[in-house]
Parts: sequence; C-alpha cells; structure tokens
Amino acid sequence: MELQHEFTVPVPVDEAWRALLDIERVAPCLPGATVEEYDGTTVTGSVKVKVGPITVTYRGTAVFEEQDEPAHRMVLVASGRETRGQGTARATLTGVLSARDDGTAVSVRTDLTVTGRPAQFGRGVLAEVGDRLVGQFAACLADRLAEPAAATEREQARPDEAAPLVRPEPEPLDLLRTAGLPVVKRAAAAAAALAALALIATRLRRRGRGRRRRPRR
Repeated sequence: MELQHEFTVPVPVDEAWRALLDIERVAPCLPGATVEEYDGTTVTGSVKVKVGPITVTYRGTAVFEEQDEPAHRMVLVASGRETRGQGTARATLTGVLSARDDGTAVSVRTDLTVTGRPAQFGRGVLAEVGDRLVGQFAACLADRLAEPAAATEREQARPDEAAPLVRPEPEPLDLLRTAGLPVVKRAAAAAAALAALALIATRLRRRGRGRRRRPRR
C-alpha cells in the first residue's frame, strides 16, 4: 500500500535535514523503535508492535539508498521479520524537505508491505494508524528541535563520557490504541461480520451433508 504524509517543523530546512539524518536523536520519537547500531547509512534495530494482547517484535535494517543534500531528498528502505513468527514488514520511504516561511515542510511517501498479524487490519486502519503516528512523530521532533540548548546541557551533565548511554526499553507500538476507538470498532465489526458469515456457511454445509445422508423410506 502507498501512504502519503506531510508535516512541518519550526526550523530552517538545513537544520531539519541534519536532524532527520541524526537517527539516534529522532529514534525516541518513533513508538516501539530501538536503534542498536547506525553507521551513517545503515540502521540496525527492532520495532515492537502490540496487537491486542499479543506483542510482535520485528528485527531488521534500514538503509539510506539516497541522501541528496542539495535537493533535500532522501530514500530509506527498511525491512524486518518477526522474531517469533513468519510475518514480515518492508517499507520504502521517500522524504523531500522544502523551505517554508515558518520552518520546513517534510513530505513523505511510503510504500508499505506487511504480512502476519498486523496485516489483518487492512489498508484503511493501517492508513489511519500511519496518520496518527506521523502526527505524534512531528510533534515530538518539533519539541526536540526547539530545545537544542537543553539537550546540550544534558549531554554535558553526563559524568562519564566513556560510559555507554543506557536508554529505557521503549513501550511497544499499540495498534489498537493508536488507531483510536472508532477505527477499532470498525475493525471489530468487520471481524464479527466475517465470523458470522463463516459460521452460517459452516452450518449450511452441515445441513446439506445431513440431508444427503438421510436414508430413503
């Protein structure tokens, strides 16, 4: 499926470009994401997704296939697989930044393919989840970009620069909570309708077999 989003951040386009390429800085704005390694081109990490009572963890990589700084255009290809299952996720994100009077507009086109349990929600629900996630990400990123001085002070306050920075385990991305109640109701109603149809079809088949087996008098 293809998704299209746009958001703005209150900083000049060059600053926004550098911030979006600073993966470790923006990763906390991505629900459920953990960055394990980043060499400037390839990101290795995991994403936890909660579907009702079940939590699914995807492990994989994301590679910047294009970083065109003069055009402020980037292409990121990410792929992952469930650690306990056969589900997969693959996304190609194309981002273009453009200057605005009040900051920078970021346009993102996503080509997404998902298999496994999250795919049961269908395109409509996943699109609404994507809309909400982009809104949350944009708000979080704007807050971080608006407080560079505070971030610098926190870094300087670390007593031992040689010690690794320990980050708390992120909460999984809760698809049902993120989708919102109206979307969940629609998904639940669709699932109930399909279950009812399946039950009716099963009963009709059983009745048909019973009639064929009934002996003649």
